[in-house]
Amino acid sequence: MSRSLTRALLQTGARELAIRDPDLGRIHQRLGDPPIWGRRPGFSSLVRIILEQQVSLRSAAAMYRRIAGHIGGMTPHAVDRIGVMGLRRLGVTRQKAAYCHGLARQIKNGTLDPSAIARAPDEEGRRMLLDVRGLGPWSVDIHYLMALRRPDVWPRGDLALASAMRDVKRLRTLPSHEQQVAVASAWAPWRSVAARILWAYYLTERGQRLFRGEI
Repeated sequence: MSRSLTRALLQTGARELAIRDPDLGRIHQRLGDPPIWGRRPGFSSLVRIILEQQVSLRSAAAMYRRIAGHIGGMTPHAVDRIGVMGLRRLGVTRQKAAYCHGLARQIKNGTLDPSAIARAPDEEGRRMLLDVRGLGPWSVDIHYLMALRRPDVWPRGDLALASAMRDVKRLRTLPSHEQQVAVASAWAPWRSVAARILWAYYLTERGQRLFRGEI
């Protein structure tokens, strides 16, 4: 299997999951193949992920656009130039401003190379990202699932997926991380596709339109 999820592989995985798991099959029958929801790997994607921590995607996207518009594009040099206080003046929390600025400095001075991470074996690349202040397991999982488009990643600690899994699997409470991992293990080697199916379900159940392009 390719290291990166293509639209053709997404369709293959979705159809296979629909056969293997009747619960996912019902979602697939109603909604069709989920969006691929890709992102371009690199600095800007990592900043987006930091901004998305513990807030809605909508508010994180608005903050991202505000910063990028103010500094003329989301680049390490521009974020380093505006600094922590400049980010704070744009409404970024103190902690996230420090994370984004620190990330920019690391890439600018060459101690972190997103291109090298993309080429490295996944476990090695994950270790490099986890060494970055502000990037925890969920952030790294999202980077590998969305930006690098690995086909078999289950994002740890994603509340939307926990809520969708509770509904779809008819659980009484939100599943713990351990329960999610146990359920998702049956979806290998297509756990990234299963996550997209459940995200699509989560959004449509809340009346949100499924945007099918890059996010």
